[in-house]
Amino acid sequence: MPSSIEFIRSHALSDAAGYAYAATAPKEARMIFLAGSCPLNLDGMTAAIGDYAGQAAKCMETMSEALAAAGASLDDVISTRVLVASTQQADLVKAWEVVRDTFGEHDVPSTLMGVTVLGYDNQLVEVEAVAAVVDPKP
Repeated sequence: MPSSIEFIRSHALSDAAGYAYAATAPKEARMIFLAGSCPLNLDGMTAAIGDYAGQAAKCMETMSEALAAAGASLDDVISTRVLVASTQQADLVKAWEVVRDTFGEHDVPSTLMGVTVLGYDNQLVEVEAVAAVVDPKP
């Protein structure tokens, strides 16, 4: 099903960001607020230790599963926040490239942040999201 989200762009803003600056959802949309997707394996252990891109990929896999459980998909995501435990811009970029590539042409408004520490041992990346779904009428 096509997304009901509308991305907002402005010629008055830089297009260097590579994503929309804002998004809207129709008033009849059901909002889905996802907890931060963490790079955890089923056994609760952190995946891809020491690997920013690997952890970002696991976060996106986790997010996709959570969205599916809520009756949504990545195409329904209206905004994200990508948290990376690093002070190095290159590490943030490694994680961001995976997130961006996973969304493809669905260039959701996003915030990329370097943080001091995340909640699990050896965790380097976490991705929060909000989605909007218009459910089919019965």
